Amino acid sequence: MNDQPALDYALIFHHAPVGLCVSKRRIIHTANPSLAAMFGYLPEQLAEQSFQILYPSADEFERTGLRIVPIMSERGSYSDERIMKRANDELFWCRVSGRGLVDDDPHAAGIWTFEDLSEKRKVTAKLTPREREIAALLVEGKTSKLIARQIGMSPRTVEMHRAKLMKKFSAATSGELVHHLLGTSF
Repeated sequence: MNDQPALDYALIFHHAPVGLCVSKRRIIHTANPSLAAMFGYLPEQLAEQSFQILYPSADEFERTGLRIVPIMSERGSYSDERIMKRANDELFWCRVSGRGLVDDDPHAAGIWTFEDLSEKRKVTAKLTPREREIAALLVEGKTSKLIARQIGMSPRTVEMHRAKLMKKFSAATSGELVHHLLGTSF
C-alpha cells in the first residue's frame, strides 16, 4: 500500500546542501561534493586524507583532536565554529558538527557536517594558531578561565592572547572583540 520510493541514502549524502563526510581515525573516508567544493577540492581528492589538510596548521589539528575527545565521550557529539583552510590556503570561518559512531572511541568513526560561514564572518586579521583557537572559544561565549581549563594553559596566558586579539581588531572591550570576530556591528 505504501507507494513511496525507497530512500537512496548514497544519493542523499551526495546531494546534501551542506558539507558531509564520514571519518575513520580522523581520516576522511568519503566526502560529498558540497564539502569538497567548500574547501576547493574534488571529492576523490579528500578520500582517505587526514582532516589535517583542512586545518590552518598541524598544531591546530592536533589540539582540536585532543579537545573534542572528552566532549564527544560525554555527549556523543561535538560542534564548534573555527577557522579552517581551503586548498588555496584561504582561511575561513566554518561551523563543524559531528557525531561519533562508536560510543567508547570518539575518533574510531564519525559523521561530520561543515558549514561555510565566510559570507557572514570574514577572517580579517592575521592571527596565530593559538589566537585562532582562542578566538573560536571566545565566540562560543567562554570566559578566559574556561578557555584556559579547556586548552590546558593558565588564565593569565589566555588573557594575554585576548589582549593581542583586541589590539589586532581595535576592540576596546571583550564584547566588541566578539562582535568583530562574528563579523557583526557593535
